[in-house]
Amino acid sequence: MDVLLDISEPGQAPKPHEVRVEDLKRVVGIDLGTTYSLVAAVDMEGKPACISDESGAVSLPSVVHYPEQPGSEPVTGKEAHDLALLHPESTIASAKRLMGRGLEDLDDEAARSSFALEAGEGGMVQIAIRSKQISPVGVAAEILKSLKSRAEEALGGELHGAVITVPAYFDDAQRQATKDAGRLAGLEVLRLVNEPTAAALAYGLDQGREGMYAIYDLGGGTFDISILKLTKGVFQVMSTGGNSSLGGDDFDNTLVDLFIKEMGEENPSTELVQECKQEARRVKELLTEATEANVTISRKGGKSYNRTVSRSEFDGLIKKLIRATGLPCRRALKDAGLAPDELKGVVLVGGSTRVPAVRAFVAEIFKQEPLVDVDPDQVVALGAAHQADLLSGNRRDGLLLLDVTPLSLGIETMGELVEKIVPRNSPIPTARAQEFTTFKDGQTAMAIHVVQGERELVSECRSLARFELRGIPAMTAGAARIRVTFQVDADGLLTVSAHEETTQIAQSVMVKPAYGLSDGEIEQMLRDAITHGAEDMQARAFNEAKVDADRVLAASGAALKHDGDLLNEAELKKVKAAMLKLWESTQGKDHEVINQCIRDLDRDTTFFAQRRMDRGVQQSMTGHSVDDFS
Repeated sequence: MDVLLDISEPGQAPKPHEVRVEDLKRVVGIDLGTTYSLVAAVDMEGKPACISDESGAVSLPSVVHYPEQPGSEPVTGKEAHDLALLHPESTIASAKRLMGRGLEDLDDEAARSSFALEAGEGGMVQIAIRSKQISPVGVAAEILKSLKSRAEEALGGELHGAVITVPAYFDDAQRQATKDAGRLAGLEVLRLVNEPTAAALAYGLDQGREGMYAIYDLGGGTFDISILKLTKGVFQVMSTGGNSSLGGDDFDNTLVDLFIKEMGEENPSTELVQECKQEARRVKELLTEATEANVTISRKGGKSYNRTVSRSEFDGLIKKLIRATGLPCRRALKDAGLAPDELKGVVLVGGSTRVPAVRAFVAEIFKQEPLVDVDPDQVVALGAAHQADLLSGNRRDGLLLLDVTPLSLGIETMGELVEKIVPRNSPIPTARAQEFTTFKDGQTAMAIHVVQGERELVSECRSLARFELRGIPAMTAGAARIRVTFQVDADGLLTVSAHEETTQIAQSVMVKPAYGLSDGEIEQMLRDAITHGAEDMQARAFNEAKVDADRVLAASGAALKHDGDLLNEAELKKVKAAMLKLWESTQGKDHEVINQCIRDLDRDTTFFAQRRMDRGVQQSMTGHSVDDFS
C-alpha cells in the first residue's frame, strides 16, 4: 500500500494541521455527578466549554421522575427536581451512590431514601416504583440521554462518542455500571476517566503549569484525592485515595437530622424528609457566602418550622465528615512519597469544596491555600471534553493520561493467601502475568479465584470472580506451568486469563462483579491493611509454612508407601516420629516452629532419599550395558 510522507524544505517547519469543521467528530465530555451533571465540548480553537440548556443553565440536576401515567417518558433535570416534593416515592435523586452496589451495602442510604430499595437479580440494588423495579443504571441512562440530546442540539448532529468521568475510587462493578448506562443512553463510550484526572487535565491545559499537584475532589456523593505529576504534556497519577460514599449529600443529611429532631418527628413522612433535604441544600449553599441562613419548613395543620442556622453551627455539624477526608489525603501523600510542602498546588473540584470549612481544612492538611481560580463545578466536564477531543483524533497535539488502579488485584494461592499480581497505584492500561503450578501429583484442574485488596489473607479481601482451568496434564506436583495474566484496560476494567503452557489450553473471564464495594469499604480495606500489617505478615508466614509442611508430609508419605522396604524398623520409627512432630507443629500458630520441623525432617530423611535415588539408578540401568548410556 502506498503511503504519503509529509515533508518540508530544509530549515522550514512543517505546515500546521488545519482543522476544518467538517472534519471534526462531534464528541463530548460528561461529568455524571451525584447532585448535578454537565456536558462539555471543545470548540474550533481547541477550548472546552460546558453546554447550557435553553435557559442558560449548564448544570443538570441528577434527578429523574417516573410519571404514573402508563407510557409516559421519564422526566429529568430541574423539572424532575421540582416534582420531588409532590412525588418523592417516584422521583430518584443521587442514584450515583447506588450504582453497582448491593442492598446490604446501603443501610444508611436505604433508611434516608424517599423511594423503596430492593435486592435485584444478581445482587445489584433496584429501586421499587409502583411494583416495578428500576435499576440505578437505568436512572443514570436517563440523565445521560438528556445531556446527549442537549449536546446534539448545540453541536448540530448526532454524537460520535463521549468520555464519561467516574470517581477514582469507583470499583470494577461501579465502572461497568457507568459504562452500561452510557450504552443504554445510546452513547459510544470512548473511555471512562477518573474525575480528579479529568480535572487536572483541564486545569493543566488552562494554566500551563508543571509539577506535583493534589486534586481534592468533594462532590455530592463521593470524595477522591489524587496526587498527579504534570510534566511536558504527561499527566501521571502518582497515587489515589478517597471514599465513594462521602460527599455533600452527607452535609445536607446532618441538617436534615437536626431539623427533624427539633420538630419532634419520630416517623417523618417522605414528603417532610424531601422538603427538609431541599431546605438543607439551600441553607448549605447560602452559608457559602453568608454567615447565617433562615430555615422555613411547612408542617401539617398550617404550622411551620422556623429557625436560623449560623455558619459556625453548620461547621460544627459537618466537622467530623470533613476531617474524615484527612486520612485518605495523608495516605495519598505517603504513597506518592511526598511531603505537603513539595506540592506545587492543591486543586479543588466539586461543589462541596465551596464550603468555607472545607477550604480551611484543605489549607490545614496541605500546609497551603488551595487554588480556587478554576470553577470547581465545571472543571471535570471540561477535562473530559479535552480527552474526548484527543481520543476522537480531532487534534494531533495530545496529552497523555496515565491513570492508576485504586486497589491491588491478585489471586488466591494455597493456604488462603493472596498473591498480588497488579499492585495498588499501578499505571493503567496494564497487563501483568505470573506463573503458578500444581500442588498435588496428578492434578488436572486449577481453580482461579480473583481478589481485590491490600490484606495478605483471602478472607480479608474482596472476591471478584472465580473460574476453572481444566485439562492440565497429570504430572507430579510442581511440574505444570500455568501462566495467569491480568489485563486492566484504560477504563479500569479487568480481564483475567489462565494458560497451561504444555497443552496450550486456556480460559479467561471478564471480571464483572454483581455489585460494588460497601459503604466506605475501600477506605476501610486500606486502613485495615496498615493497622493489621504486622499481624497479616505473621498470618501469611504461618500459612506459607503450613502449606510447605503439608507438601513435605504428602511427599514423605508417598515415599514411605513406595519405598518403605528400604528402611529397617528403627529407621522407619525415626522417620515417622519426625513426620508426627511436623504434623503436630502445624496445629499451633508459630511458623518458625513449623519451618524448624521441616528442616529436622529433611535432615532425618537424607539417608532415605539417598537410598531411593540409588534404587532408581539401579532400576534404570537394569538390562542395559554401560555403552547404552555413553
